Amino acid sequence: MIRKRRIGLMTAGAVLLGLPHGGTAQVYRDPAAKPDVRAADLVRRMTLDEKAAQMQNAAPAIPRLAIPPYDYWNEALHGVARAGEATIFPQAIGMAATWDRDLLFAEGQTVATEGRAKYNQAQAEKNYARYYGLTFWSPNINIFRDPRWGRGQETLGEDPYLTGTLGTQFVLGVQGDDPRYYKAVATPKHFAVHSGPERLRHGFNVDPTPRDLAETYLPAFRRTVIDGRAESVMCAYNAVDTKAACANSDLLQKTLRGDWGFKGFVTSDCGAIDDITTGHKNTPTNPQGAALAVKAGTDTGCDFKDEMLDLPKAVKAGYLREADMDQALVRLFTARMRLGMFDPAAQVPFSSIGIDQNHSAEHRALALRAARESIVLLKNDGALPLVKQAQKIAVVGPTATSLIGLEGNYNGTPIGHVLPLDGMEQVFGANRVSYAQGAQLTAELPVAVPRTAFPGGLTVQYFNNTTLTGAPATTARAKEIDVNWAQIAPAPGVGRGGFGVRWTGQLAVPAPGDYQFELETRRGCDIGNGGGSYLIRIEGAPEQRVAINCKSGEKPAPLQVRFTDTRPRAFTLELANNASGAGDVTFSWRPPADALRAEAVRQARGADVVVAFVGLNAWLEGEEMPLQIPGFDGGDRTSIALPASQLKLLDDLAATGKPLVIVLQSGSAVALGQAGRSARAVLEAWYPGEAGGQAIAEVLAGKVNPSGRLPVTFYASTDQLPAFTDYSMNNRTYRYFTGKAEYPFGHGLSYTSFAYGAVQPATPSVAAGQGTSVTATVTNTGRVAGDEVAQLYISASGRDGAPIRSLKGYSRVHLQPGEAKTVTFKLDPRDLALADADGVMRVKAGSYRLWVGGGQPGTTAPGREAKLQVTGQAVLPR
Repeated sequence: MIRKRRIGLMTAGAVLLGLPHGGTAQVYRDPAAKPDVRAADLVRRMTLDEKAAQMQNAAPAIPRLAIPPYDYWNEALHGVARAGEATIFPQAIGMAATWDRDLLFAEGQTVATEGRAKYNQAQAEKNYARYYGLTFWSPNINIFRDPRWGRGQETLGEDPYLTGTLGTQFVLGVQGDDPRYYKAVATPKHFAVHSGPERLRHGFNVDPTPRDLAETYLPAFRRTVIDGRAESVMCAYNAVDTKAACANSDLLQKTLRGDWGFKGFVTSDCGAIDDITTGHKNTPTNPQGAALAVKAGTDTGCDFKDEMLDLPKAVKAGYLREADMDQALVRLFTARMRLGMFDPAAQVPFSSIGIDQNHSAEHRALALRAARESIVLLKNDGALPLVKQAQKIAVVGPTATSLIGLEGNYNGTPIGHVLPLDGMEQVFGANRVSYAQGAQLTAELPVAVPRTAFPGGLTVQYFNNTTLTGAPATTARAKEIDVNWAQIAPAPGVGRGGFGVRWTGQLAVPAPGDYQFELETRRGCDIGNGGGSYLIRIEGAPEQRVAINCKSGEKPAPLQVRFTDTRPRAFTLELANNASGAGDVTFSWRPPADALRAEAVRQARGADVVVAFVGLNAWLEGEEMPLQIPGFDGGDRTSIALPASQLKLLDDLAATGKPLVIVLQSGSAVALGQAGRSARAVLEAWYPGEAGGQAIAEVLAGKVNPSGRLPVTFYASTDQLPAFTDYSMNNRTYRYFTGKAEYPFGHGLSYTSFAYGAVQPATPSVAAGQGTSVTATVTNTGRVAGDEVAQLYISASGRDGAPIRSLKGYSRVHLQPGEAKTVTFKLDPRDLALADADGVMRVKAGSYRLWVGGGQPGTTAPGREAKLQVTGQAVLPR
């Protein structure tokens, strides 16, 4: 009965598509009809101008059709972003370092659940703002081909197989397995061949060889579309073969929709439609550029200049058919139908998800698990774990108390986060841990005033007014002034807008000298956007009162103070926020560099071991920013060496003779050089998310056995690499790199040891076009339990232009001491194929070398090898 009713409705819907505009049967309102039929029925009822408006990311309401406003722009790179409190996982590159498919799937599920919770609440409050929708512009699966790219931290690494398999699991977790409704929509991006430089991206053209395109740049997208069934894809800023990616019919029509059978919708990156005309010069006017994008297969634009509103002009000028717009809109509204946006809430299984499921205890535990699994032990000469040797631990370095050092970019607002220093004190005991900042991240930029400068801490009073008068709404204590209040209230009982905050206490500097102080509001000047101000009062110094004017773009001059001694002085900071919401607030300084280092050396000399927290943050490396200082260029890096201010700190710490452990926090490879060779141990912790400080301390203490593996090559220097603008894969990534890396892709140590048994293909030979499997036994030969990441690499000898080796399988296994497990890798025909010069994937007869081990062959990783013979030849689908 039900089946017959659905068939009847579908038939009626198909007939209704041919009705004139005034047809009355509203098939789009019928939940039993097919989503695409419903979408087509709805689209045919719109005017031309309404259609164009619906093709922007911020689509307005059409009340006569009962269409509510909707903004397609939402972010979930490593947790739901920019919509207030949410679970913050390690930055994407850290998630890649887990090499854990199940974890990426669970992360995707968490994103969908928390996204639904926020969406449901927002709908109830009639909040249709950006970042409260269900179409998430994640994951970023561009290949991290060069460590200088600032956005590489957003990716899943340099390898197409690892990126594709992890990205696919994230997509599946986000979209869910309900046969009728998506829990949310995932959007693999940026299609295609996109990886910097940031300052050139709006007009940069890439001419990849067909082989590099097929072998490196497209496989991850193919996998997320075919295996992950992604409903959406984002096209990139750059041009490919002179044609803007968002107007490139070879990419969007021939490859994506033709070869791969993609049925979903394509969104542009933000401003990329405008770039077609103004950046790439593919068309003389924007109406022509927008038309070219739609004809090529872009369905909605993330518009900064209302680019898609020019589509009616394009239709009238003959650049585009209205039918082309209809096709795009049917794709867009099919997705919204499958999200349940036009159905009764009781019928949509995810409509009952409440805000209580946001940042739940279960999700917080998952973020901690992710942080633990993401940490990579790069080097250890026996200094770790710090169980018996370290009675007194000197924690030094600028990232030890840095909030942005946990967050990365594209993140939610942290609640209950654990900074590295706090994690160290919790795990080892505050009585065993001392702290000194030691250095700025770079000599050119201020750094947050550390908690050591506020002896006794700070009293914080919050007011529900901007005059800071009357009784405070609440009072609290703080160790430093480094907060993120984006889309949340600054304290319980305080409104998100129109509030005031007063911090009071004492300020003590580490040495006499000249200091500069300033209040930084980094995220788009969120604080004070409505006419706010701040006041800095330090005993014995002139008072500074600053009116914040975000529109002017002018940054207030810092407060300059000369200290003749180190005695504590009375300190007050007052902030008045007139904006409707708040963001990041950091009280920063530029101290004498020698004073910071001397303080750190004093702490080191009084300790048994030194743990140095150094690295970068997402205000140094990231997406298109105005930063231009030595080593950094607009979000990218010109050098992968640790900044000189931090290298000098490490040199001085090593000179004390105390055992030195380095904890790196970064979004990409950092070359330590001699500093790394002098250290007894080195950890890479990435930007580890809300639980990062706890996870790092647990690994250092041996409570958690490190198990992360590098998803990128840590080169010794950019001198080993081609030019950043060169997109050829020659001598790039572990698959083609012929030099000696500081730490290779796949590398990661453990507090135990593992051994591998014989590598056994299911059969000694396989016919081209057929799949097979490979097994090996892994044994924990050490004394403690641990996770091993078994990695399968394949090499094909005698193939011109082929990678040196390629990852084609991995498996994370947990083993008790003495325990053995058999890992099985399934190889499909594509895993044995290589691209020829024309980009055709071919399986050829020959001998293939198989390696299964804890890292790449030819490194210190344990493993075994075998051979697999392939007979015959086969050409695989694109």
